[in-house]
Amino acid sequence: MTDFHSDFGLVLDELEAHVRRRMAEGRTHTHRRARRSLSQLEAYIGDCRRCSILANNRTKIVFGAGNPNAELIFCGEAPGADEDVQGEPFVGRAGKLLTKVINAMGLERRDVYILNVIKCRPPGNRDPLPDEVANCSPFMLEQIEIIRPKVIVALGRHAAHTLIETDVAMSKLRGRFFDWHGVPLMPTFHTAYLLRNPAAKREVWDDMKAVLRLLGRPIPRRG
Repeated sequence: MTDFHSDFGLVLDELEAHVRRRMAEGRTHTHRRARRSLSQLEAYIGDCRRCSILANNRTKIVFGAGNPNAELIFCGEAPGADEDVQGEPFVGRAGKLLTKVINAMGLERRDVYILNVIKCRPPGNRDPLPDEVANCSPFMLEQIEIIRPKVIVALGRHAAHTLIETDVAMSKLRGRFFDWHGVPLMPTFHTAYLLRNPAAKREVWDDMKAVLRLLGRPIPRRG
């Protein structure tokens, strides 16, 4: 993966000009055309049994939700307890905080698309295992290919590490744009982390302002 800042030496204003130029040329979307629609992919996943532990412990598969033509995707790690019950991503405490972040950006949840690296809740909310990520992440990647967003926000280390293919600490990744097959990707802290560390909200807001600038959207004043 390409780190725009370190490899190209671009400051933020130059990055914005670079990405906007790519947008105008139609080159800020994923590198290949999706093979199927979101509904076809969801039907293909069906009652997935690829990860027996997850399949035997889950309540519902959490496919993803939002605008299928979204310019902006938020990608998290895995469903939690509330998501497992409701079958919707980011509906618990961390999800409510994500909604506030989205609203602070001048957007609604229906304007964006929200998904996770894996679609079943790990028992006890443990970290996803490598084989679980390997089994499920291709579906997440295909969802991104189908939606063809203009910007991706990776929430937390699992999403960032899976998409960028690195194990660098989140504290070093966040706030810097990466290139995901021509799509600018911003790693930032997961909203669950913000619940434990409220002081980090300022850094996440800085990241979201950079995302808004790349999308050519105004930055709302925070009340």
